[in-house]
Amino acid sequence: YTVESSIGHIRDLPRNAADVPAAYKGEKWARTGIDVDNDFKPLYVENRDKKDHIKLLKSLVKDADEIYLATDEDREGEAIAWHLIEVLNPQVPIKRMVFHEITKDAIQAAVNSPRELDRKMVDAQEARRILDRLYGYEVSPVLWKKVMPQLSAGRVQSVATRVVVSRERERMAFIAAGYWDIAGSFAAVAGQDQREFKANLALIDGVRLASGRDFNDDGQLSRDDVIVLDEAKASAMVDYLEGVPYEVRSRESKPYRRRPAAPFITSTFQQEAGRKLGMGSAMAMRAAQGLYEKGFITYMRTDSTTLSDTAINAARSMISERYGDGNLPEAPRHYANKVKNAQEAHEAIRPAGDSFQLPDEVAKQVPKSEARAYELIWKRTVASQMTDCTGDTVQLRLGANSKSGTDVVFNATGTVITHRGFREVYEEDTDADVNKDQADDERRLPPLEQGDATRNVSLEADGHMTSPPSRFTEASLVKRLEELGVGRPSTYASIIGTIQDRGYVWKKGSALVPSFTAFSVVNVMEGHFPNLVDYAFTARMEDDLDKIAGGFEEAVPWLAKFYFGEEGGEPGLQEKVSKRLPDIDARAVNTIPLGMAEDGEPVVARVGRYGPYVQKGVVKDDEPEAGNVTTASIPDDIPPDELSLEKALEFLLMPKEGRVLGADPETGMEIFAKAGRFGPYVQVGTFDEQEEKPKSASLFSTMSLELVTMEDALQILSLPRTVGADPVDGEVITVQNGRYGPYLAKGKDSRSLETEGQLLTITLEECLVVLAQPKRHRGQAAPKPPLREMGPDPESGEEMVVKDGRFGPYVTDGEYNASLRKGDTVEELTVERAAELLADRRAKGPAKKAAKKKAAKKKAAKKKAAKKKAAKKKA
Repeated sequence: YTVESSIGHIRDLPRNAADVPAAYKGEKWARTGIDVDNDFKPLYVENRDKKDHIKLLKSLVKDADEIYLATDEDREGEAIAWHLIEVLNPQVPIKRMVFHEITKDAIQAAVNSPRELDRKMVDAQEARRILDRLYGYEVSPVLWKKVMPQLSAGRVQSVATRVVVSRERERMAFIAAGYWDIAGSFAAVAGQDQREFKANLALIDGVRLASGRDFNDDGQLSRDDVIVLDEAKASAMVDYLEGVPYEVRSRESKPYRRRPAAPFITSTFQQEAGRKLGMGSAMAMRAAQGLYEKGFITYMRTDSTTLSDTAINAARSMISERYGDGNLPEAPRHYANKVKNAQEAHEAIRPAGDSFQLPDEVAKQVPKSEARAYELIWKRTVASQMTDCTGDTVQLRLGANSKSGTDVVFNATGTVITHRGFREVYEEDTDADVNKDQADDERRLPPLEQGDATRNVSLEADGHMTSPPSRFTEASLVKRLEELGVGRPSTYASIIGTIQDRGYVWKKGSALVPSFTAFSVVNVMEGHFPNLVDYAFTARMEDDLDKIAGGFEEAVPWLAKFYFGEEGGEPGLQEKVSKRLPDIDARAVNTIPLGMAEDGEPVVARVGRYGPYVQKGVVKDDEPEAGNVTTASIPDDIPPDELSLEKALEFLLMPKEGRVLGADPETGMEIFAKAGRFGPYVQVGTFDEQEEKPKSASLFSTMSLELVTMEDALQILSLPRTVGADPVDGEVITVQNGRYGPYLAKGKDSRSLETEGQLLTITLEECLVVLAQPKRHRGQAAPKPPLREMGPDPESGEEMVVKDGRFGPYVTDGEYNASLRKGDTVEELTVERAAELLADRRAKGPAKKAAKKKAAKKKAAKKKAAKKKAAKKKA
């Protein structure tokens, strides 16, 4: 056998006008590549980047006796196989082989049991591709006209953006409420077990003490049968309870049981990889892809929790051998799918083969990121076939009468695990576990019984504020999309990547923050195309695609209903766009109300052609330059929920000229610290005060706009600085900041300096030493010291460091460089985030070199070729 990859799709719809063949350029539908009036016939063109590879595949097909198509067994894989047949046009038997793990037995079985190409699955993929193209090409221009150029809309990306924006709106509307509680340490009065244990105040005169869950998002109590303590009441209560006797009023014991989680599907794998390994969705899927291709795990794009009999037997053997029969249930465990419309075409994600390789063995053969992912998959799979974790949970209720006569009850809870079961191997995390006190999970209480006396060791009042709903992380957004039935296992990672690449979402730590542009896009979609971002509607479209794949629905009528609509029913996409475009008020969709200033003028956040800004006052259509309107830019790193009315007014009050640092001793003009298009800088005076352009200087990379001082400003404005004259020839030596960083110059000779700080401190003697060194050519400047050392990269194993580059800070492992993105800071960058940035950069491959220009060809003189007899072909 000769095995060759197609490297994904070899043809697709035209990417742009240049892709459209000359024969179709005049067609009105050529822009989309879909002839909507001819049963939505798509125009496919070969990928121009793969011309040489297609040539190679054709030559291999020409010499083959039969063809096996072994693409993935999903819609996309089936479509790739169909396109290969269409382009390569083999004249030999074609067989479709499918497998879910790359092991010898699985491949042999697939070769021995080929099937026909599933044209229904191809139809479903084609329908999805056409749908997405029409959606994007029809709706995106609306955003260009009403929000800003170069934006995009998409069937799933717009819904995912709406989910993130909706959560931010909840945070913006949220009003925090304060409440206090009292916690204490207690111990038995008599007996040998004097161990201290913690208990929390639960009841005051029989009324339950309020906790965070008792408040609504508007800061008001959701019920009236609770009591709220403020700081004064809580402190007074502590005083009243000091030294009073306590007794156990009740002891209640309940059995504790926890079942293992189901084996991984794509979404749960991405969620756990995010929580446990700090991997983003894309990084987790890259690690899984690598493991699959190397034959270590089964196919990683699946929504089925099913394990084959082979896998169950392998897991049970492993449990018996490594953890003992006491952790092995009598019968295998089977898990019901909880995902809407799970396809169950594949197994759950599990270690490959009929006996699982141990994580230590695999770690010797794969990069660290893949080793960590494999260990996670191995543990989850094995644990899924183990016994429950069991034990006992005990609750003690301690009562007392305070000095003020109030009756109080404290609650103490403890759990004793008697059989660890699956927890010998694996513990599932949840998003709530981030703030969970892990000590609560297994806390022993002393053997106290009802009526036993206890003493108070310490009491402490503690204040709390209710928290707004947490922002989505990549993992929790995948979970939410799965719950809504939006997207499929093969698309989750790309959805997350797309909304970040489009600038609709940026990361603050691991949290996904929507941009102000995302608010405008969602305003347009919700206000004028509500169906297109309706969760149920989008989920139904996914269901319909599944029906097409199953042969229960036809693609063309379904597309016609979506695009043209039904007579007397919901209008189609074409009509919606053409009719509603004039009704969209650009100013309204690009505005977020923030409140009213003291003078009664409205304050809003707006998205303009050049980015977001705050505005005070009303601009009327007939008075675009109204004098009562003031504006100020919104800094890039301000999340929408932090842009309060007070913060907006602060931006508006900031002088246009920037922050005043003081008066320049030479000119008497004020020196300003300003934010500019190319970064922060200081400036002497204003344009109005002088005929020439005001003198300015960029801040050093170690300075910030908020903290730069007058002394800093005068120093950097003093550059270029004359250091002195060379005692040998008398030539003057100067230091200055240039396009490629700090350097010193003497006549036509120059040398790079290591840091910007040297511009202010380097001496004449030090300059002479630097000049005596061989000159480095551009690109050979002495390396700057790193801004931070991050530790080893989990994928490459190389040390990660953060450096300061020409275009700002970036992280590197010595081979790949990745710029820090919006929301990332050098100080707050985590190891996981640095590794994720590098993994994203690595996935894009090496930087492309600029193509060399071809020299113009000379026309050769025409020459008649000598006729030659054709050689006879052997049969």
